[in-house]
Amino acid sequence: MLLYGCKMWWSHDPFLQEVVRFSLWCRGLTFLMQVVFNLLIPDHNADAFSPPRLGPCTFGDHVVELLFGGLGHWDAEHFLFIAEHGYVYEHNMAFFPLLPLVIGGLARGPLLPLAGLLRLRSRLLLSSAFLTSACTTLAAVSLYLLGCVTLQSRRLAFLAALLFCVSPVSIFMTTTYSESLYALAAFTGLWQLQKCRTLCGSAFFSLASAARSNGLVNIGFLLHSAAKAVIQKKSHCGQLLKTIYGILLVILPFALFQGFCYVRSCLESYENDQVPQELIQLAKEKGYRLRTEAIPAWCMFTFPIAYSHIQSEYWDVGLFRYFKLQQLPNFLLALPVIILSISVIVEYTTSNVKLCSTLGLSKVQSKHTTGFYGPHVFVHVAHLAALTGFGFLCMHVQVLTRLLFSSCPVLFWFCAHVLYKNEPWIWGYKKSKTTYNPALQLVLAWTSLQRGTQIILGYFLGYWIIGTALHVNFLPWT
Repeated sequence: MLLYGCKMWWSHDPFLQEVVRFSLWCRGLTFLMQVVFNLLIPDHNADAFSPPRLGPCTFGDHVVELLFGGLGHWDAEHFLFIAEHGYVYEHNMAFFPLLPLVIGGLARGPLLPLAGLLRLRSRLLLSSAFLTSACTTLAAVSLYLLGCVTLQSRRLAFLAALLFCVSPVSIFMTTTYSESLYALAAFTGLWQLQKCRTLCGSAFFSLASAARSNGLVNIGFLLHSAAKAVIQKKSHCGQLLKTIYGILLVILPFALFQGFCYVRSCLESYENDQVPQELIQLAKEKGYRLRTEAIPAWCMFTFPIAYSHIQSEYWDVGLFRYFKLQQLPNFLLALPVIILSISVIVEYTTSNVKLCSTLGLSKVQSKHTTGFYGPHVFVHVAHLAALTGFGFLCMHVQVLTRLLFSSCPVLFWFCAHVLYKNEPWIWGYKKSKTTYNPALQLVLAWTSLQRGTQIILGYFLGYWIIGTALHVNFLPWT
């Protein structure tokens, strides 16, 4: 559906063409930066998951590690490990299966002819590099298409999509993380839902919930759309049934994965795969729980959900549990996105008091019909508020940056709105033979920009560059 939509727009939409070109250019630049930073800066000896490399190492493996090794650090190690060995350790089950399944399929399928030159891990690194780059580019396209129908402004949608390409979480859109896959599925689902294609949108939301746990939050969009249709008397039984089916679709991947975890960990009759001795030794050294050990206590809970247990037990996730003095640097790291999110919420609600008082469900006369203040943006502001509140109170707060920027289109719409308002001249240039890119023009005109514009662009570009340098060398980041 997304590819068909792109094909229909591509031939006559220069904005869409520029989004694709700029996204690919940014992904290439991020890749080059991670190579340079990985070579120049020594890796920090972090207490992170670092499984042993099994099998002989070839010259090709050394080359792949040299060029792509920075894309396999921190949580990326978990995804690569799961794709190679499966869910060996209990804490691996905190990482959802869509990304490991896809990169594993690519490494064992299209890249299988390279098996004589590269071991499986190297092929997985290559697979993830191509996959995340493609997903990020398509996610930028989806964001543009979603912005066109939600904002009713191609210029704002265009600028927002360009900002997505240089977002503060650009490194996570290039490395072996699930953010790019999630953003593609979520943004495409929102686009389809905005075009009243409930089941199609739900199918993409289903993929999102197979990629990340916060995919379940997208159920809120389905519920809001159905409630709005009922209140505005635009609904019928068929539409309500589609909503119910859609909600079940979104829940299904999460339920299946938790069921898989339960069967694998809690049933004595389950036949375990043979675990390599090196991985057993790692478990003994690090205290990791193997699936071959005794049945864990969470299996006896009323709701035996592995994900919530692992997040609490291994990462101390829970209400106010991260509010400690030693975590102050992480709160400071997340402070920009928290301030930005609050600014979005306050700006929208104060300009749409009547609309917000009805939760965006009733028809309300408003002077704002298009752009950031348009009525269709309300549900995205509510979504941002829910994720920001939960992330700040219950999660490792530094993760809030990549959570919000990979899930909430309204962040990019607001930033585009501010830049558009501060720098109206960016649309005054005559079109040249090459497609015009307002984001690049803003960077080139840095000294003449308004202070608010400089702050937004400085935040985006600064976190992109600094985050790349820190992340690929096992230094703490978002």
